[in-house]
Amino acid sequence: MSKRNWALLAATFVSIIYGVTFTIAKDVMPKYVAPFGFITMRVGGSVLLFWLVSFFGPKEKIELADFPRIIAAALFGVALNMLTFFKGLSYTSPIMGAVLMVTTPMIVLILSSFIMKERIKKRKAIGILFGLAGTTTLILYGKSMVNAPNASLGNLLVFINAVSYAFYLIIVKKLMDKYNAFTFVKWIYTFGFIMVLPFGWNEFHAISWGNMPEAIYWKIGFVVVFSTFFTYLLNLLSMRELKPTTVAVFIYLQPLFATIFAIGLGKDELSMVKLLSAVLIFVGVYLVTQKKAISEQ
Repeated sequence: MSKRNWALLAATFVSIIYGVTFTIAKDVMPKYVAPFGFITMRVGGSVLLFWLVSFFGPKEKIELADFPRIIAAALFGVALNMLTFFKGLSYTSPIMGAVLMVTTPMIVLILSSFIMKERIKKRKAIGILFGLAGTTTLILYGKSMVNAPNASLGNLLVFINAVSYAFYLIIVKKLMDKYNAFTFVKWIYTFGFIMVLPFGWNEFHAISWGNMPEAIYWKIGFVVVFSTFFTYLLNLLSMRELKPTTVAVFIYLQPLFATIFAIGLGKDELSMVKLLSAVLIFVGVYLVTQKKAISEQ
């Protein structure tokens, strides 16, 4: 299998994990853990994992001039991204949260054209529109579950998260071209942890560990280990071979996998709307990820 295909496979696994995370994170908060307290656990646990793994990785020294970019990546990829997402998810429904997340590829495409001077190819633009149509159809008509105490504020926060993540994908690309992922990701999370700690410490301190069911412990562990540690590594590895716009389009798969997960648990049913949405999403991803020339990688 080529490096590009491995990168596409890694991006697909990220979408599967994130799709499952929408439901799992909603089970944990705000009933057992408040959003910012959850983020403190998520980022803090990941810092320990990334530093532990880095001792077995390549030994590279980061140039001092690259630390401002690392701090910016920590702000947009960890602090602002996660705080607004989890807070927004606690106010709005997972479904509406997912539909707003899929604006990220459009934002990345626009930002890449301005910041990275990346030319928008017609095939890629059409693929993104297909994916957007499929995801919007899936989320607006594919589910009826509503759990949104303050949908307007929640939707705004999730949209800010989508813009933040788009900036992160572009900022981190230059670091990927220069260093191994294991070299700088621990620093991104270290700075990110410092940024989220003032927001999350009180909520973390208020957690009632004794009243928490065992299943919630496992779900918190899943979010820390799989939804954060593994997904960020897989995303960085995929970005070594793919453009930010290509990586971003895999966000379209998250609501699809979230629906498949819900159906598997008996919380949802299969319908023609979901089948049609799935076809549109896969066509969109196919158009964006297929390459006609080396320059389109």
